[in-house]
Amino acid sequence: MNQPLAERLRPRSLDDYIGQLHLVGEGGVVRRMIESGKVSSFILWGPPGVGKTTLARIIANSVNVPFYTLSAVSAGVKEVREVIERCKGDAMNMFAGGRPILFIDEIHRFSKAQQDSLLGAVESGVVTLIGATTENPSFEVIRPLLSRAQVYTLRPLEEADLRHLLDRAVAGDSALQLHGVSIEETTALFRFAGGDARKLLNIIDLLEQSTPQGEPVVINDKVVTERLQENPSAYDKNGEMHYDIISAFIKSIRGSDPDAALYWLARMIRGGEDPEFIARRLLILAAEDISLANPNALLLANATFEAVHKLGFPEGQIPLAECTVYLALSAKSNSTYTGLHNAMKLVEETGDLPVPLHLRNAPTSLMKDMGYGRDYKYAHNYPGNFVVQQFMPDELGHRPLWQPCDNPAEMRSAALQNQRWQQGAGADQEVKQ
Repeated sequence: MNQPLAERLRPRSLDDYIGQLHLVGEGGVVRRMIESGKVSSFILWGPPGVGKTTLARIIANSVNVPFYTLSAVSAGVKEVREVIERCKGDAMNMFAGGRPILFIDEIHRFSKAQQDSLLGAVESGVVTLIGATTENPSFEVIRPLLSRAQVYTLRPLEEADLRHLLDRAVAGDSALQLHGVSIEETTALFRFAGGDARKLLNIIDLLEQSTPQGEPVVINDKVVTERLQENPSAYDKNGEMHYDIISAFIKSIRGSDPDAALYWLARMIRGGEDPEFIARRLLILAAEDISLANPNALLLANATFEAVHKLGFPEGQIPLAECTVYLALSAKSNSTYTGLHNAMKLVEETGDLPVPLHLRNAPTSLMKDMGYGRDYKYAHNYPGNFVVQQFMPDELGHRPLWQPCDNPAEMRSAALQNQRWQQGAGADQEVKQ
């Protein structure tokens, strides 16, 4: 009974697993792996307490292969190589029907050298790798390893999932049954849990341990808030509030409100948010929401990321604040974001259309004889370094994909572009050399 409630209630099979139906529900990719007995390497990405470690253990138990666990916090290259050697022995001597599984918790904490040490074993099939991370694998896992492993996203538990977990704890845990539980309200409990199953059970554990013998464990908003009020900040950089506040921060900048943006920035700083995470979001916003209305925004956002990377906290919060205010005050445009979306949609609808012959490169005489590059007009040989010609596939002709937004910079660029094409249509004579 000394085990935490979260460990006592840890699921042992998919039937007991709560949430993540997109992975373990009917037809889900992880369920199909388990049912077929064929598990490929993958990385589980999601916030804490959503079932990454539990899911890896369920997979190992279900397919009956050796299961090794390493924590990236404490393991080094030496430990990785030792486990791989043991996996080689397992694969050759005992388990011809299935590869051993190596589960690495917090794989994002592994250095590049540590991640490199996994490549050979994963590629050769000595081991099936299952990694778990709370950080974006695109930033924290080396590309060669990502190319050998699928990434599956786990989501914060929904309120219905948390209710299911609460009911299971009350009905199935002997310590809670000994006390008895009176559930009066759950709003505060679910809010503090923030989609994190482990946090929910830890809160219930706290309530149970602080309840005198012979009295029922009371769960209501007042009790939960009183017991948790000593937390220095309600901000949870890995829970639901993390996503809510970064959303409010981005939307305040997009809405040109520097005061609100600074407020949400301060909330994240006080809550211990990763400064590079904030800087990355500013980079994305500069390209997506400001774009050509002020190209300097992307330069400043990139410089801010570099400054934060070099300075860390607390000094890094100053360039974050500078960039936040600058982006909030800047003119806004999503024209390039929308233009790219239009282009992607067109490609999806029309498929892989051939490149027009006059735009193709002709490095060989055979290609020249086939018409590659013929009739291409070199823009610099024409007045104003521009000449009208077709650049899209023949089947499309010309499709307008980019449209300027209503801001001075883009309207000037669009007017110049329209003038260029109108005048160029009547200026088809090459400049004499």
